[in-house]
Amino acid sequence: MVLAGYTLTFACSLITAARLGDRFGYRRLFVVGMAVFTLASAAGAAAPGAAVLVGARLVQGLGSGLMAPQILSIIQTTVPETRRPRAMAYYGATMAVASLAGPVLGGVLLELDPFGLGWRAALALTVPIGLAALALSPVLPPAPGREGARDRVDPIGAGLCLSGLFLLVLPLTLGGDQGWPAWVWVSLAAAVALLAAFVASQRRVAHPLVHPSALAARTTRWGIGTVLLFNAGIPSFILLLSLHLQGPLHLGPLPTALTITPYAVGALLGSGLAEPAARCWGARLLVVCAGALGLVSVLTAVLISAPGPALWAALGVGGIAFGAFTACAFSLVLGTVPVGAASSVSGLLPTAQQLGGTFGVALAGVAYAAAAAHPGVAFWHAMIYEAAVYALAAAAAAVLYRAARPSGHAGERQPAQLIARAMPSAAVRTAGARRSTAARE
Repeated sequence: MVLAGYTLTFACSLITAARLGDRFGYRRLFVVGMAVFTLASAAGAAAPGAAVLVGARLVQGLGSGLMAPQILSIIQTTVPETRRPRAMAYYGATMAVASLAGPVLGGVLLELDPFGLGWRAALALTVPIGLAALALSPVLPPAPGREGARDRVDPIGAGLCLSGLFLLVLPLTLGGDQGWPAWVWVSLAAAVALLAAFVASQRRVAHPLVHPSALAARTTRWGIGTVLLFNAGIPSFILLLSLHLQGPLHLGPLPTALTITPYAVGALLGSGLAEPAARCWGARLLVVCAGALGLVSVLTAVLISAPGPALWAALGVGGIAFGAFTACAFSLVLGTVPVGAASSVSGLLPTAQQLGGTFGVALAGVAYAAAAAHPGVAFWHAMIYEAAVYALAAAAAAVLYRAARPSGHAGERQPAQLIARAMPSAAVRTAGARRSTAARE
């Protein structure tokens, strides 16, 4: 539960937290979430035993769930429309780099063991970061709520959503370690029933938790599905790669972190390349990135037995694809969402990320644990799963691209057009600068 507890409360709270941001203010909820996360990090770092540590991780996830949707909502409601895709690209780039910096820094800290803290150093590291974020929070704009935002939060919908997601995520995170006992399947069945009741309730209540227009556009529906499928590969790929390097290949935490570093560096480069690539290709970029990661998964299985420059190069390419995808996906999906539904989609997108990651870790774990004559064969099983899920993500991204191509209804702008407006070419910027200089002269 030390690892699973965070994901459990984080994934379950996102949709409700997005609506609470509407009700009480995005900046306020961000500050509350960051404060809860920072306090829980300090408590976890100082935990005297496993029970306190598990409790701290559960509260950490809740704090993250409270603040994560608020940033997307602030961008959607306060950043001018022409600058919004670029802001979303920066947001995606930050997510890509941060998601990989954690495992790398964690491995370094475990190897160096500063002050003899051991694993506590990894939790303590987030405390000054949280304090810095709280100190800088006043610069966040007090984003205006949408019309009707001050209406009450639907308690029945919130209860159904929270309990349904809890019963969905819990068995997926714990079931594999326990051999998939009967309670797992009972929990999953109950989750399906509760989430179906949640969807039905949203059509009947006056103030639904999810805005009625949130999923009206095909680009939004297919975009969320693409994000879910893509993230069914990313966390499990990094997790199984780390476990295989430290297990059968007997590498220590620091060599493992260094082996994964090209992936993190590639993610940083891919995030920087995302803007011009998205301006030229639009949603086709997501197809290319998902397909490239499927190929990288197969190459990783081929090269893993002797980690070296070839594996590092393959991981670097995979990191570029991951960084470019993540930097562009949210912008492409949110590009056609009405402002009134911004907070709802801001909760649905990270929920899709977390659910995809949870499903992915469970399914990849099953593939890796399947009967195999050798650990290398088991790793092949897992990488075949990775390649298959990335192929599905590429197929979903292709549908997203086709959905974005037609002109659609009057006045509907396509994501690629929004990105093009926000990311003018160098020639246009240069011409503008020359005109400004001439006017001053």
